[in-house]
Parts: sequence; structure tokens; C-alpha cells
Amino acid sequence: MNTPPRPSTRRRFLPAAVTALTLLPLSAALPAAALPAAVPGTAVPAAGPAASRVPTPAEARTDAYLASVRERPARLRAFFRSMPKGGELHNHLSGAVSTEYLIQLAAEDGLCVRTDTLAAVVPPCGPGTRPAADARTDRAFREDLIRAWSMQDFPPGGNGHDHFFDTFDKFGEVTWRHRGKMLAEFADGVAAQNQSYLETMITPASDSAKKLAAEVGWDPDLAALHRKLTAGGRLDSVVREAVEETDDGDAEFREAAGCGTARERPGCGLTVRWISQVSRGSSPERVFTQLALGMRLSERDGRYVAVNLVQPEDWDSSLKNYRLQMRMIAYLRGVYPQARVTLHAGELWPGLVKPEDLTFHIAEAVGTARTDRVGHGVDLVHENDWQGTARAMAAREVAVEVPFTSNAQILGVRGAEHPFETYRAYGVPVVLATDDPGVSRIDITHEYQYAARTYGLSYPQLKDLARASLEYAFLPGASLWRGNPTTEGYRTVPACRGERPGTPVRSAACRRLVEGSPKAALEWRQESSFAAFETAHAAPVR
Repeated sequence: MNTPPRPSTRRRFLPAAVTALTLLPLSAALPAAALPAAVPGTAVPAAGPAASRVPTPAEARTDAYLASVRERPARLRAFFRSMPKGGELHNHLSGAVSTEYLIQLAAEDGLCVRTDTLAAVVPPCGPGTRPAADARTDRAFREDLIRAWSMQDFPPGGNGHDHFFDTFDKFGEVTWRHRGKMLAEFADGVAAQNQSYLETMITPASDSAKKLAAEVGWDPDLAALHRKLTAGGRLDSVVREAVEETDDGDAEFREAAGCGTARERPGCGLTVRWISQVSRGSSPERVFTQLALGMRLSERDGRYVAVNLVQPEDWDSSLKNYRLQMRMIAYLRGVYPQARVTLHAGELWPGLVKPEDLTFHIAEAVGTARTDRVGHGVDLVHENDWQGTARAMAAREVAVEVPFTSNAQILGVRGAEHPFETYRAYGVPVVLATDDPGVSRIDITHEYQYAARTYGLSYPQLKDLARASLEYAFLPGASLWRGNPTTEGYRTVPACRGERPGTPVRSAACRRLVEGSPKAALEWRQESSFAAFETAHAAPVR
């Protein structure tokens, strides 16, 4: 992925980083009422039906199984790995694959590595560089690369924020070349976690979008700027390039994964959609161009489902232009009403930015940009009228995507400081995610296990988190669930009432729904997987 030069940043206090979240004993879980106490005197509503619903007999038996293996690490890991976990909605493809695989690709491409920064560069390997292929035989060099390109062995108390984001500059020369191969590798891992759906972020037609933005320049009149972009079919030309680029990536994926052949890999069975990522640290004209490109793509190519702003939210340019970017999205949503939006918002914490910069980002994303989902949302309780924002998110079913390990490594936020339980108490839909599992050295199983241990979640609550990952995915079609399942509970629509997951659908109306709606189809498939999972985990381990 080509990224712009890093904008200037102020030297800030940063919280101590962690290499990965520690999985505490279940007996040490936070009480359900352990909500952030950073804002004295604020009222938090009681947890809703999703947190207190009556489990089915099968769920109760599986919950008893979970309790019986809580102090048996291998069995506990196996339980969470095999548990159906729906969709992976918040991740960046370049940061999702393992560091070992990136080193393998660098070696295969004949890339070089700078000996001072350990960044991958193009050949020939002159003075101050060495072949990436050396990592095949030089163990010390390989371990140095793994530490430089990920959070492996990152020292406690170090600047995890900067190291995390700097990894992308170091392996960037590798990742832009092999979208299809990286997807094949990551998709296998997602499928192995018993997930059926993946949304992953990429930067389509990055160089051409950058060139078009430079040609058009900036115009504060957003309607006029959009007219300039589309004049003479210029934006459509970039859209066509992005489609061709995606076609090439799909072909590389099918070849690498062996789809349709005897050597077909598990990732071939995964439903995959793309989210267009936009470099928020770039110039206003480039941000607007990338947003327009991503939204136009999502209305013209079903493989693309949404846009998202990426890069650190605390960079000077990101802070300076935040409200402008929300207005850009608000305008473009009127031009492209079918395009969906999910935004990194509130990936901030006291000490990282000035206090005033903590007061509005999530609210602006929800209120001005009308985002469909929020990524991270960590600084919620530090915002002005955060309760109003939480209520608005709950009312509109704006889901928050929570990657626990990423929040700990970048922001130093974990446990009771994290607003996870606050969102749940207000009825905001929550989905667990990994963000950059290759960089973080974790997987979605780890995130579910951490949630269960840290917040004392029962199996039915974990099950509903997995359901939410499909309910709030950008999948087309009607849902299997009626009403607002986050606050009202997961109840099947009347057409499918009485149907038993794991058995043939009897009702013609339910069959039409499941066969005609991609969303309902994956949700029904997950319910069938839950039925099999609960049967397999029906008796506590003695």
C-alpha cells in the first residue's frame, strides 16, 4: 500500500504499551458494573435485554462447559477457536497477514532491507541494505525483522503508538504488490477461526487518485470540487482502474488459494468484501478524491461496500481537518446515498492530544458524517455530551467495532478504562475485531477470550456478540432478526419463527428469505453452526 509522507507530529506523552493483552483468570473478571469512572456523577443506564436475556437450555449447558474449562488454557482456547464468530469487520489487509508471511513475500520478490531502519526497499541491494532472503537462513536477522514489523517482544513502557504505526512504513514495499496472495493467507486464518464473512480495508487505485487530486486541486465549495473530479469522465477513469486492479487481485487470490481445484484452501469458502480506505493525513483534495472514489466504487461494484478514514487520528493534519472531513462525507453521502460509511473515530486518549481534541470526534462522526459504524470509539466518556452520543448510536444502531489488543498496544487502554461495557449498557451494538492482527500478533479468538475473561461474559452474551458481527455487517438483503436485536434480543422474523437451525427449512417464506438475502443466508448458516457447537459442548468437563 502506498502511503503519503508522515505529517509532522508534536511530541506527546504516550501511555505505556503492551505487546499483547494478558488473559487474566476468569475469576479475576471485572464486575458487570465496572464502568469507566472518569466522569464522576454521570448516570449509566442498566444493562439491556441483550445482557440479561434468559438462555436456552442448550446455551445454559454450553455456558456450564465454558465455566468448567476456565482454568484449563488449552481447552479454553479450543472452545473459543471453534465457537462460531460470524464476521471480521474491522481490519486492514496490509496489517492483517502474519509478519512471517510478509518476510516470505519480500524474499520471493527479491526485495532488500535497510540495515538502519529495517524497512523493505526495492533492489538492487546496495550499501546499507541486505537481501530480505537472508532472513531464510539468518535467524537473528529474521527475528529482528519480526520485531521491527510487528509488536513482537515490544518492551513494556515503550512508545507502542509510534512503533505500531511505523511498522506499515517498514513493510509497505511488500504489501502493495500482492493483494490477492495476502487475502488468501488472511482468509485462511479467518476461516480457521470459524468465521464466515470478511470485510477488509485496502486503498484502491491509490496513485491515480493522488494524481487526480493534484490535478484538480482544492476547492472549499464541495459541489464544485466534485464537478471538477467528474468532469470529462476523470473520476470514472480511476473507478475503472480500481475495478481492473480488483479483478487482478481476485485472480491472484483464486490462484494462490486454489479455488475450484483439488487443492482448494479454506479461504475460498469465505464471503469477502472490500472497504475503501482513505488517508486522512493527506491534503484535503486527496481525502475528498479518495472518498468520492470509494463511494462511487461501492455503488458500482458489489465487491466494495463502504469507505473509511485511516492513519492516526492524532496526527496534526488529522486533527486540523477532522471537522472538514466529516463535512466532506456528509456532502458525498447525499451524492452517493447507497454508499456505506464506517469511521475510525475516538481512537484517542488523554495525554495523546490536547483536552479539547477529545471532546467531539465520535459525536461528529455520528452526527455530521452519519456514519453507519464507528471504529474504536475509545475516548467516548471524554467527549462533550457523550451520553447523548451513546443514545444516538443505540437509537440508530450504529455499531462500534472494538479491537481490544490494538487499543491496548496503541493507546494503553484496557480493562475498566475501556468503554466496552459503557457501550453495552447504553444499548449500542458492539462487534469484536482485530484491526491489524499480523502487527498485533493475535487473532479474533484471542479477542473473544479476552472479552470473556476481562468482563465476565457468559456464553449467551458472547454468542450475541458473534451474531452482531453479521447483523451489522455491510451485507445486502433482509435480516434473519426482527426489530433492534441489541436492545430487544435476537428474535427471528415471523417467516422463520419455529424453524430449527441445523435442520432443513420447512417454511416456504423462510426459505425465500434465506435463499434470497445474503445477510439472512449467512445468519442462518451461523445459527446452524451454533446448534452444532452447542451439541458438541453440552457436558461440563470433570
